[in-house]
Amino acid sequence: MKKDKYFLVVPASGIGQRMNSRIPKQYIKLGNDLTILDQSLEVMLSNEIISGFVVALDKKDTHFKSSQFAKDSRLISIASGGKERCNSVFNALSALDQTAKPSDWVLVHDAVRPCIKKEDVVKLMDEVADDQVGGILSTRVFDTVKQKNNNGLILTIDRQKLHLAQTPQMFRYGILKEAVEKAVERNLHITDESEAVERLGYSIRIVDGSSSNIKITTQKDIDLANYFLKQL
Repeated sequence: MKKDKYFLVVPASGIGQRMNSRIPKQYIKLGNDLTILDQSLEVMLSNEIISGFVVALDKKDTHFKSSQFAKDSRLISIASGGKERCNSVFNALSALDQTAKPSDWVLVHDAVRPCIKKEDVVKLMDEVADDQVGGILSTRVFDTVKQKNNNGLILTIDRQKLHLAQTPQMFRYGILKEAVEKAVERNLHITDESEAVERLGYSIRIVDGSSSNIKITTQKDIDLANYFLKQL
C-alpha cells in the first residue's frame, strides 16, 4: 500500500508594514546571514519526508529569486499571494491539485517563524500521523488571562483551556483545501488554517510545541529570534 505523502505550503506574500523596513520582513537577514524565510524553509525542508513545497509570493516579489531555495528540486510551484492569508494558502493548495491526493498531508508554516525546531515538526508528524483530519503545534497559556466586555467589566478566563496556536499546522490535503476554499468563498476572516477546518465541524489535535517558535512581527522580535537561534 502506497504511503501518504507530505507537502509544505509557505504563505510568504506579506509586506510587513509594522517593521518599518524597505523590504518585506521575510527577507530581512538574521544573525546567521539567512533571511527569515530561508531559515524557516531550511528547518522545514531538512525533513526528507517532505516530497515538495509551494511558496505563495506577492506578484511584485523580486527577492525570492535570490533565495537558496528558489531552485530547490522540491519546489513544485510559486503561487500568487492573495489579499488575505487564506487567499494565499488557497492558491498554494490549488498548485498541488495535480500532485497531492486527498489523504496526503500538507504542512502550512508561517514564513516568519524561523525558530521552529525540527524535533517539534517531527513530533507533530508522529502524533498526528494516524489522524483522519490533522493537528497543530501550540503552547499552553500560563499567564492569567482577563477578558473585558463592552461595559468595562473584567472576567478571568480559565487558562487551563487556552492554547496559543503556532505553525506548522498539518492537515489532510482534501479536508484542508475544502476548508480554505469555503472560507474564501464566504469571505471569512480566518487567522489560521485550523480555524477554517474547525468551521467545517472537524476536531483537530493539539501538539505541544516550543515557546521559542515565535512569529516575527516587530523589530524587537528579530533580536529575540537571533537569541533563540543561537540556542538551537
